[in-house]
Amino acid sequence: MTTARQHLIIDADDTLWEDSSYFEQAIEEFITLLNHQTLSRAQVRAILDEIELAHTGSHPFGSRAFAQNLSECYCRLANAPIDPADMARAMEIGSHIHQPRQLIAGVAETLHYLAPRHDLILFTKGHPVEQSLKIKNSGLAIFFRYIEIPRVKNTATYFELAARLGLDRARTWMIGNAPRSDINPALAAGLNAVYIPHTQTWRLENEEISRGPGRLLALERFAELVRYF
Repeated sequence: MTTARQHLIIDADDTLWEDSSYFEQAIEEFITLLNHQTLSRAQVRAILDEIELAHTGSHPFGSRAFAQNLSECYCRLANAPIDPADMARAMEIGSHIHQPRQLIAGVAETLHYLAPRHDLILFTKGHPVEQSLKIKNSGLAIFFRYIEIPRVKNTATYFELAARLGLDRARTWMIGNAPRSDINPALAAGLNAVYIPHTQTWRLENEEISRGPGRLLALERFAELVRYF
């Protein structure tokens, strides 16, 4: 446990509140709607993953981009001729993921504990309007002295964030659930990282955690942060 003041950069989706589960539910509904005659559900999902991967980084991820990906997948796999009503329904499934997110257990209490002791920074990628709405509805913005919504999170963006905010990288920790966006690029940038896995982390965010110059701490729950910070 450290008593020295640290810079804690914290992810939002599936770290502070549930997010991927809503998209997973929509994907299951889409696959049922498609009702492909020869491909299994797993095969349809694999093709959708390919489409999402191809578009990653080209536009901010959110319900609009998700709807476009579902639309492209429908056009690629649907039996000819394409049913306009089903096409519209596919778009609707993807674009109507706006329900308020459920906070993960212990998050509010943990942030309340951490905020007076450390420098909290919210760093969450996605569509600026959608992410801003999630943050507003969560009621958690008061705990952070700085909030940024980048298009992507990679080694360069962590370097830039640390430099722009004047962070001492030896006292800076990235806290998140996604190895690809939260943990590995932060470690590569010389930051420390706290990995808190989520059971439904987006498939494209999963990869083997690679060691970097920074320290790595793995926890099971967000609430455990109070034991170390």
